[in-house]
Amino acid sequence: MPQVNPAEIRSAFSFSKPIQVRFSDIDGYLHVNNGIYFSYFEHARAVFLYEACGWNVLTVGTVVGRVEIDYLRPIHMEDQVEALVKCTRVGNSSFDLDQYLVGKNAAGEELVFAKCKCVLVSVDMKTMKPVPVPPEYRTKLEHS
Repeated sequence: MPQVNPAEIRSAFSFSKPIQVRFSDIDGYLHVNNGIYFSYFEHARAVFLYEACGWNVLTVGTVVGRVEIDYLRPIHMEDQVEALVKCTRVGNSSFDLDQYLVGKNAAGEELVFAKCKCVLVSVDMKTMKPVPVPPEYRTKLEHS
């Protein structure tokens, strides 16, 4: 896998959220368990949709169609972690989000911990059937 530059990654994203590493996230190998990364990315997506897009999930929800995660380095208890999120594609009823977990280790070194690509599908909350991405959210996604 090619090296990723934390500064270049940060400059390509306008949305970020700090992630709190909890003691319960740490496994027997003394780093964040790989399954917890899904929770970090999920939280960041939800906050992105709410804060950056004003998405009202009570009327039009989103469900995950696909998630891909590349684990680049372990996260430890002392690390400061931030999630970056941006939309890279908007289709009829689905859209793609690129996400990264970046931050600093205990020594202050800038690192990229993980990369995620998630395909989300907008759904009607009553029927749970796919629906077109509402225009007011489409515009915000396209400019995120």
